[in-house]
Amino acid sequence: MKRKKSIPLIESDHLLIPYESELTKRVKHFERVKRHIEKTGGILGDISQGHLYFGFNRGENDGQEGVWYREWAPGAHSLSLIGDFNDWNRDANPMSVDEWGIWHIFLPDEIYNDSFHHSGRVKVHVKSDLGAMDRIPAYIQRVIQEGDVDFTGQYWTQENSYQWKNLIPDYNIQKDGLRIYEAHIGMAQEEERVGTYTEFKDNILPRILDLGYNAIQLMAIMEHPYYGSFGYHVSSYFAVSSRFGTPEELKELIDTAHGMGLLVIMDLVHSHAIKNINEGLNFFDGTEHQYFHSGAKREHNAWDSLCFDYSKYEVQRFLLSNIRYWLENFRFDGFRFDGVTSMLYKDHGLGRDFTSYTDYFDSNIELDAIIYLMLANELLHEIRHDSISIAEDMSGMPGLARPIEEGGMGFDYRLAMGIPDYWIRLLKEKKDEEWHIGEIYGMLRNRRSGEKHIAYVESHDQSIVGDKTMAMQLMDAELYTDMSVSTPNLKIARGVALHKLIRLLTFSLGGEGYLNFIGNEFGHPEWIDFPRSENDFSYWYARRQWHLVDDETLYYKHLNTFDKAMQQIEITYQFLTDESIQLLLIHEDSKQIVFTRGSLVFAFNLHPNDSVSDWRIPVPEKTDYCLILNTDDTEFGGNGLIDGKHYPWQNIPQNGEKQSIQIYVPARCGLVFTVKNDTRVTKNKILPQ
Repeated sequence: MKRKKSIPLIESDHLLIPYESELTKRVKHFERVKRHIEKTGGILGDISQGHLYFGFNRGENDGQEGVWYREWAPGAHSLSLIGDFNDWNRDANPMSVDEWGIWHIFLPDEIYNDSFHHSGRVKVHVKSDLGAMDRIPAYIQRVIQEGDVDFTGQYWTQENSYQWKNLIPDYNIQKDGLRIYEAHIGMAQEEERVGTYTEFKDNILPRILDLGYNAIQLMAIMEHPYYGSFGYHVSSYFAVSSRFGTPEELKELIDTAHGMGLLVIMDLVHSHAIKNINEGLNFFDGTEHQYFHSGAKREHNAWDSLCFDYSKYEVQRFLLSNIRYWLENFRFDGFRFDGVTSMLYKDHGLGRDFTSYTDYFDSNIELDAIIYLMLANELLHEIRHDSISIAEDMSGMPGLARPIEEGGMGFDYRLAMGIPDYWIRLLKEKKDEEWHIGEIYGMLRNRRSGEKHIAYVESHDQSIVGDKTMAMQLMDAELYTDMSVSTPNLKIARGVALHKLIRLLTFSLGGEGYLNFIGNEFGHPEWIDFPRSENDFSYWYARRQWHLVDDETLYYKHLNTFDKAMQQIEITYQFLTDESIQLLLIHEDSKQIVFTRGSLVFAFNLHPNDSVSDWRIPVPEKTDYCLILNTDDTEFGGNGLIDGKHYPWQNIPQNGEKQSIQIYVPARCGLVFTVKNDTRVTKNKILPQ
C-alpha cells in the first residue's frame, strides 16, 4: 500500500519516518498558533509590534498630543510612573488598567512638555503581593548605570533618531559564503577599559574590512547589568547597552559597516533572562509566572537565569517585537540565536550525547519553544527576505536549518559546534604523528545534508578564562617570548604552521560559512577574563592587543596576513556555497590528503617531519594548474620552500582520475590550486572579480 505524502523534511531524510507523528504534531501546533495570530493581523501585526504600543510612544488622546506609557503587569495591584519629570513622586501619576492586565497613562504635551523630555530618567512604581518596588519598564529603550549597582531607565525619543546614509549590502544566501567576524565592543580596544561603539567604528571596522570578512557579529548589545556575563544575562531587551555608548552611536557603527559592504549580525539572547529583580523582568508584577515558567521549569540552574514561557501570547509579543525592533530600528541584518539547544529540550540538553533520533522526538522536547523559534524565523524573513538567522545548537536537531514549509524550523544556518571541540580534544590528546587524517576529514564533513553550517575553529566560547586560545594551545608561554621572526623556535614554527593548517582545513571543509572571533585570526595569545572580584577587577584580559599584529617583526603579523589570503580565496572563487566536495586522495601513513571543492584543489601534507618531492596527485581536469595559496609562503610565516607556480597536467591516471600533476609539499603545509587559464588569477596572486 502506497504511503501517504508526508512532510517534505521526511522525504529528504527517511530516518525521520518513525517520527512522522511527532513532526506532524509540531506542524499542526504551529498552524494553530498562526491561526490565533492571524486574528490580530498576522505575524506583521500586533504580535510583532509590541514596542510600538508598550513602553513609551508618542500619540494622541482625545485630540491631545503627548506620550503614552503602557505596561503589561496582570498580577500587580497598582502602577505609577515616576521619574525626573515628577520629582520621583510615587503618588503623582497613577496608571489605569484594562481587562487584559495592561496598565496605561497618557502625558499630554501641554502639561508635561517641559518636564517629560528626551533622556529624562524614569521608572515605574509597582505594588504587588511582594510589596512596593521601583522597576525599570519592560520595553524601555535606554538604561543607564548610576553608581556601582543602580540602573535607571531613560525616556529616549525618536526625534533624536539617527539619519541613515548607506544602503544595506546585497547578500545572496545561495551564492555568497558568509564569513563572520565575531566581536565584543567593550573588549575591542587595547587600553584597559571598556571600548565604545565609536571606537569600534573608527578602529576595528577598517581591520575587518581589510581582512576580507563580509559580516560582523556583535555580542552584548542588549543591556546587561553584569559586564562579566559577556552579554548573556540580559535585563532590558530593547535597550542598547549604554556602557558602550548611545543608540545613535550604535546606528552609526552599523551604517558605517553597511557603507563598507559589511553585514551586521546581532547576538540575540531569547533563550533565558537574568534573575535580577531591580534590573530585569523577574517578579515584575509580583508573580513568578508573568514572563517565565513557574515551578521546576522556571530556573535554568546551569546558567543561574530564568526560562521564558513561550506559550503565552504576551511573551511571544515581547520577544517577536524585540526581533522586529532590532531589525527595523537599527538595521541589523540578522541574528545569531544564542542557547537554542537549551530552548529545545526540557532538560536544556545538559549532559546528553544525542546519539539517536529518538533523543529529538521524545517527551523531553519543549514544543512551545520550537514553535516560538519557527515564528521568529518567519517574522525576520517576512520583514526582510535576506535576513540571516543562525542557530547555536549542539544537539543536531533535524530540520533546524530547513524551511518551515518543509517541516523545518526556518534557520538559515546552524553553528558547527562539534568542530572546535574536536580540534581542542585532538591537540590535547594526540601527538601530530598520531593524527588520523580520515577522522579529521570525516569530522569536518559530518553535518546534516541540506542544512547550512557555520564552521569555526574557535569562537568566544573557546577563548574564555579557564580555557586556552588555539594559539596558546599550540605555543603556550613561548607566545610571550619567542614570536620574533628573527629568533627561530621549533615550538613556534610548529604552532604557526598548524594554526594555518587547522584554519584552512576548517574553512575549506567544515561548512557553508565561517566564523572567527576577534583577534584569533592573528593568534591572540590570551584568554578573555572580564573584570571581577577574582581578578581584582582588572581589564588586562578584557581587551585585544593590536600592537602585536601591527609589529612587522612578530609572527602575529604573518598569521593575520594568512587569514586575509584565506578570505580572499572565497571572495574570488565562492566555493563555500558549493557543496560538491570530492575526496581525491588520502594517505594515513604519510598524513596526506587531497580533495576538491568547487573549482579548487586542496592538497595537505600534515606530516610533522616529512616533506614530499614529486608527489603525484589526481586532478579533475585535463589542464595545467597553478598555485594560488601556499601556507609555507614566507609572507605567512613559512619557510618559502616552494618555487613552483605552474603545474602541467600529465596523462597519467591517479586514484580514479585520468590525469594528475606532480608537486612538492613541505611538512605541515597546505596548498590550493586552480586551473591555469582561470581569468581570476594574475601573477599567481588572487584578485577579486
